Amino acid sequence: MKTGRIIRSLAGYYDLMLEDGTVERTRARGQFRKNGQKPLVGDWADFESENGEGLIWALHERENSLVRPPMANVDLAIVVTSVVEPAFSQNLLDRQLVALEAEKVHPVLYFSKLDLLSEKEQADFKEKVRLYEKIGYPVVFAGDDLKTAFTPLLKDQVVVAMGQTGAGKSTLLNQLAPELKLTVGEVSQALSRGKHTTRQVSLIPVPAYQTLIADTPGFSSYEVFDFPVEELGDYFPEIREAAVNCRFRTCSHLNEPGCAVKEAVELGTISTERYNSYELFYQIIKGKRPVYQKNATKWKQDRLN
Repeated sequence: MKTGRIIRSLAGYYDLMLEDGTVERTRARGQFRKNGQKPLVGDWADFESENGEGLIWALHERENSLVRPPMANVDLAIVVTSVVEPAFSQNLLDRQLVALEAEKVHPVLYFSKLDLLSEKEQADFKEKVRLYEKIGYPVVFAGDDLKTAFTPLLKDQVVVAMGQTGAGKSTLLNQLAPELKLTVGEVSQALSRGKHTTRQVSLIPVPAYQTLIADTPGFSSYEVFDFPVEELGDYFPEIREAAVNCRFRTCSHLNEPGCAVKEAVELGTISTERYNSYELFYQIIKGKRPVYQKNATKWKQDRLN
């Protein structure tokens, strides 16, 4: 029996990388399907192989798993967010951060396409998203020294680059590791969406960082909240910190008296925008989905005014 990490899944086959760097192609036993299990890229698996044919017998326990992108055992996620084309959406960014917090995956935020803004617009945008640095998330902007910014974060990690279609994930990874030679697509002006240039999840060894990096298919929406609504506040670090001072231990941070979170919002120590995301997500999880207009974000509207 051998053990390896799944680095690629394609058409029912799974490529596993062994400790010595060799890769073997396998299939999964039918028992996985019967048990409702599905191997994911990033999984550690025990398998047997004979005459070039491999069969996965068992999956190791996962440290974490993501639904979008479908991956397991992720250490770090580079959340690639475009400032324009496609338009910046704080709501979408916050959804991704909540999903990562829920799985204890460390995020680093990368904001792309700043060169499409004027100098004043760049300064305004950077000020707008400084709140994420205050929360404690590493923030990198297009135009920064990427090697200096990312090298200490990526070393010895399993890394996934995730984000909206057309946000620039493949472009970023090509800058960090030119040997990847990932295909880069253009954004459709009619739909303000990128063309899907990445169609599968693959973990690629990058010796310069001693890491495995995954480029993943993009998406246009992100609605993954697979946890009880009572846990939501735990996945907003600033709300989690303030909530210890709430009058009631079961405070939902919506209408209760003595809510330290609501007080922090009024004082400005928790941003109104982040609290609005919390309130919206709470309603979604409870099943009281409000009508949400997918118009341009306020940031884009401000640019047009």
